[in-house]
Amino acid sequence: MKKGCKYGTHRVLEPQGVLPQAAYKIDNDMNIYSNEILIDVQSLNIDSASFTQIEEEAHGNVEKIKEKILEIVNERGKMQNPVTGSGGMLIGTVAAIGEDLKDIDLKVGDKIASLVSLSLTPLKIEEILDIKVDIDRVDVKAKAILFESGLYGKLPSDMSEALALAALDVAGAPAQTAKLVKPGDSVLILGAAGKSGMLCLYEAMKRVGPTGNVIAMVIDEAQAEHLQKWGLGHKVIISDATKPIDVLNKTLEANNGKEVDISINCVNVQNCEMSAILPVKDRGTAYFFSMATSFTKAALGAEGVGKDINMIIGNGYTKDHAEITLWELRESEALRQIFDQLYL
Repeated sequence: MKKGCKYGTHRVLEPQGVLPQAAYKIDNDMNIYSNEILIDVQSLNIDSASFTQIEEEAHGNVEKIKEKILEIVNERGKMQNPVTGSGGMLIGTVAAIGEDLKDIDLKVGDKIASLVSLSLTPLKIEEILDIKVDIDRVDVKAKAILFESGLYGKLPSDMSEALALAALDVAGAPAQTAKLVKPGDSVLILGAAGKSGMLCLYEAMKRVGPTGNVIAMVIDEAQAEHLQKWGLGHKVIISDATKPIDVLNKTLEANNGKEVDISINCVNVQNCEMSAILPVKDRGTAYFFSMATSFTKAALGAEGVGKDINMIIGNGYTKDHAEITLWELRESEALRQIFDQLYL
């Protein structure tokens, strides 16, 4: 059994010299190297920006969505949307462990969620069994490979697999929120009614304390009513994240005329960069969790309006992100019920 590069470069077919995520095509042969893990895949959670783009291209036709996903995986050896560049994550059962990884805390038969993107994960789909369009989930008969450097989390025993998958899919967002938000901060969360948005709202509310202000931005009245009923956020504003001046004005109104300390962009559509930038005060922070973000537009846009702010790329990983996110669902009965209702 050969040993591969811990970062998976031995799987790169084209172009040579890059890492698997940046590669156009990778080798998805399911004979594992000595430092790889083989997974029998049960479900894919497609990145929200990616799924939205595919669904729009397919005009909502489920069979065409299936065709597009299979086309991407067959062509590239991985699930990486060529438009958004993003992937998602998976859950499945450990089928085999390379001989050089025998000391890890996994055994054959363990159920895990991958905590690295499908955009770098070798994947071979035998059949798409079902597509749950409302929650971006694809049930499959498939196999995948985790590299030695690949992050994973064992599925917890105290919640359903579907619930854990829904939360772990966006685990980076609430964990980064926990790092960024301090007592007394004012925080704007764009796209606050989605999975990542609600988890960020909950975490921000915990962190700001009694002197802070957490503002939830949503697209319509129904979402606003839900968040207000669930007590997620101090204030809720209704706006379109592609209209930055409207977002700015409504944020100022909700924050006593002041710009916010932090904005967190969880919106899954393009051209929302300036709505996360304009409402932030100088030396504040904008965290772009959304993979629909153009970082060129963000950088040049901030420069164009004279904003001296810290802009953080939406890194889906931060230390202990899986544990932080799953703990939110254990800690908050209301949040857990919401996720049970919406994502199972």
